[in-house]
Amino acid sequence: MVTFPEKKEIFGVSITPTTYEETIALIIDAAKQRQSAVIDFMPVHGLMLATEDKAFFEASKQFDMTCPDGQPVRWALNHFHRTRLKNTVCGPATTWKLCKAASHEGVPVYFYGSTEHVLDALRRNLTEKLPALQIVGMESPPFRPLTADEDHSVIERINNSGAGIVFIGLGCPKQELFAVNHKGKIHAPMLCVGAAFDFHAGILKRSPAWMSKCGMEWLYRLWKEPRRLYKRYLYYNTKYFQAYWAEQFSR
Repeated sequence: MVTFPEKKEIFGVSITPTTYEETIALIIDAAKQRQSAVIDFMPVHGLMLATEDKAFFEASKQFDMTCPDGQPVRWALNHFHRTRLKNTVCGPATTWKLCKAASHEGVPVYFYGSTEHVLDALRRNLTEKLPALQIVGMESPPFRPLTADEDHSVIERINNSGAGIVFIGLGCPKQELFAVNHKGKIHAPMLCVGAAFDFHAGILKRSPAWMSKCGMEWLYRLWKEPRRLYKRYLYYNTKYFQAYWAEQFSR
């Protein structure tokens, strides 16, 4: 049984101070043991949503790892807990690194979420770049709550596929709630990776490396998807800085 690292609280939400190397190693070990676990990748949006959404906050307590996906989350860990993290651990990058590791280790993977169009492109790209990767399932669920029978069938399909790792791309917080609700039922680590499907399918492009390092990836994504994201970033980025300074002055 894999033991996951101790978490630290940021604004009352538990975050795992970790690295890509540690994250990949732990997930591969859990996959080989068919250990049910939930691994989340939490940017500012998710962090601040957890401070105000009770259901999401309660779900976050059951995450086995909550990786710092975004520079502001890393900054907060370093500032308030002296963790000295040099890098974030983001969902899209972890997805690629983990698929690469899984292809070497012979660990089958399953993708749950997004649309058939995105999944088709994702399969083509991954198969071309990682021909040894065993993709044992790709599934685009309906855009509505599953019935009890449908949910039972999903669990059976994933478990019967032999998947050692399940990537979930349903968007926050839907993907996290799905993973927590299936913890102990799906016999594999489940990774809530958000837009990683779109990035690796070639639908969306990652921001330049310098923007990510400066904590400005959100600005690049806002430029690319202004209608969908402007309210999210305006509200949650403001809320983050308010919470950051409130925490600073309360210490």
